[in-house]
Amino acid sequence: MLRILTITIALALVAFTFPLKGKTKVYLIGDSTMCEYESSRAPLTGWGMPFKVFFDSTVQIDNRARGGRSTRTFISENRWQPIADSLREGDLVLMQFGHNDEAKEEKYKDRYTPVADYKTNLIKFIAETRAKKAIPVLITPVSRMKFTNGVAQETHTEYTAAVHEVAKQYKVSLIDLDKKSRDLMQSMGPEHSKLLFMQLQPGEHPAYPDGQKDNTHFNEYGARRIAELVLAGLKENGVELAERIVQPVKK
Repeated sequence: MLRILTITIALALVAFTFPLKGKTKVYLIGDSTMCEYESSRAPLTGWGMPFKVFFDSTVQIDNRARGGRSTRTFISENRWQPIADSLREGDLVLMQFGHNDEAKEEKYKDRYTPVADYKTNLIKFIAETRAKKAIPVLITPVSRMKFTNGVAQETHTEYTAAVHEVAKQYKVSLIDLDKKSRDLMQSMGPEHSKLLFMQLQPGEHPAYPDGQKDNTHFNEYGARRIAELVLAGLKENGVELAERIVQPVKK
């Protein structure tokens, strides 16, 4: 009887010392570089797709990113409000916009967002996330592939700077995916960096018989490498979510 009582107390102490982690929901909000794609569009892959397989069963990834969306249209199309309404304490919101916000071309005028408004929208996401005691994480827009004389070029200068400014002002964890992805491409070089993107020769893939020359969107390999950069950023920022990663992150 005494032995059973001792074991029971010991188990109770272990349970008290090492509480089981509850379910954490992670919302991904952003654009086509992050979003989910139908299998018919493979190998086109948003980095949010492989991202979800890196975590243990206590993490639920809810990828709400959509192609062609800027911070402005994400709000105006009522994509943000349902997320804000559903947030619970301890949830996370990873936000990566910029590609469409900065699109000044006439054909993209419906999504264009000036830098000042872009910052205002990010602040809205942050404030409404924190109002629910959830955790915002800012991510700069992932870099496009652009090389000049073998040097990977910055492609989101103003909008990346804006994310840094908001992160500093509101003390939000920041993952500089613009720089991280550019550094990755620099290490791979102009030719090998094509392996990350939707670069297909005519006849190479049945879904894209005419080929593809896309320096923005990723294939499966590229999406996984970008997801690994985001995971590394979570670790660098000391975000508790990083403790739930179950697969090693490549350096």
